[in-house]
Amino acid sequence: MELFVLFSILISLAALFSYINVRFLKLPSGISLMLMGSVVALAVIALGNTSSRFSAIVVKELALIDFSEFILGILLSFLLFAGSLHIHLSDLRKSAKTITSFAVIGTILSTFIVGYGFHYLTLLFDIPIPIVFCLLLGALIAPTDPIAVMGILTKAKLSKTVETNIVGESLFNDGIGVVIFATLIQIASVGIENFGAAQIGMLFLQEAVGGMLMGGIIGFVGYQLMKSIDHFQTEILISLAMVMGGYSLCHFLHVSGPLAMVVAGIMTGNRGKARAMSDITRDYLSKFWEVTDEILNAILFLLIGLEIVVVTFEVSYVIIGLITAVMIIVVRFIVLYSTAIAFRFQRQLGHGTLKIMAWGGLRGGISIALALSLPSSPYKNIIVSITFVIVLFSIIVQGLTIGSLIKKLAKDTK
Repeated sequence: MELFVLFSILISLAALFSYINVRFLKLPSGISLMLMGSVVALAVIALGNTSSRFSAIVVKELALIDFSEFILGILLSFLLFAGSLHIHLSDLRKSAKTITSFAVIGTILSTFIVGYGFHYLTLLFDIPIPIVFCLLLGALIAPTDPIAVMGILTKAKLSKTVETNIVGESLFNDGIGVVIFATLIQIASVGIENFGAAQIGMLFLQEAVGGMLMGGIIGFVGYQLMKSIDHFQTEILISLAMVMGGYSLCHFLHVSGPLAMVVAGIMTGNRGKARAMSDITRDYLSKFWEVTDEILNAILFLLIGLEIVVVTFEVSYVIIGLITAVMIIVVRFIVLYSTAIAFRFQRQLGHGTLKIMAWGGLRGGISIALALSLPSSPYKNIIVSITFVIVLFSIIVQGLTIGSLIKKLAKDTK
């Protein structure tokens, strides 16, 4: 009952903040919810200075939700599936080369460049952190979150190619980032000296390729079931089973659930909608997942803001976090441009598209969830605090300026 009350409060706050935003602020929904959640968290911290009992009650209530498990075990599957439903396969095929290059090569490069950069930065502050933990920070901060800017992308009326590249790259690099993180966790647990290059490669392939294959199987089974009936309520229930049952099965088989959900979502949103659903089912299923996506994102961004209450911030951590946040943006620009030049699709995309992709690569709840899922160690609290600073910087600074940047560069996109 206590957990139900907590979620009731979260939903009520999300509804209230969403109303205030739509009525007065008119900011992107995710950004506004996180900002207002942060304001509430700061107010709680301020009140906690006068009443330690009040602060303890709030911390205790928030502790009822395992943020990492809630995001990685529940929300992520729904959000990735819902986001993938809107990807058109024809557009994806046209942009397959760019999306694959950015999502795989770009994410791996970002992980290592940011990881090593963070390692040397911590040495400057006399907070030495082992390189494998620095690489873990590089991996957990690599996934970008398109949700906060999706509304802006739609309003900006960018070309379908640009929108597909931005959203597609973000959906797949979420999966790849989680796979890299899981691989590094395995290495950290047994020691890097016990892992060879072949073992690392096999572990990565098992997670990534296995996840995509499972996504194909889940999508195919769902398609066949939906095709054999015409009953929108049952077909929506089948889509829920694909997400919840499929994601749980991936976890049991030790393959990437995020990548499986992306593939299953693309199959359902294309082949499923075109050949297995009536017009009524197609309409109801699209609206169901749109509303589900909106509600879960409202909870996610509100929680990000409120979780500030339970995170320890030291001045040195905040400074390191801000420097790292700027470094991440610079690295993303370098990685995107170098990848585009190396694979010769710089002209195809245009400078405007690359700039929007670089600045619009916001970090969100996945990064925080991965940080909180780190095994207990002397470095966990430092990494969690710095990750929070990076995510807050990303959503506030980049999120509040990406709209004007898109309007300015829209003519330079292709």
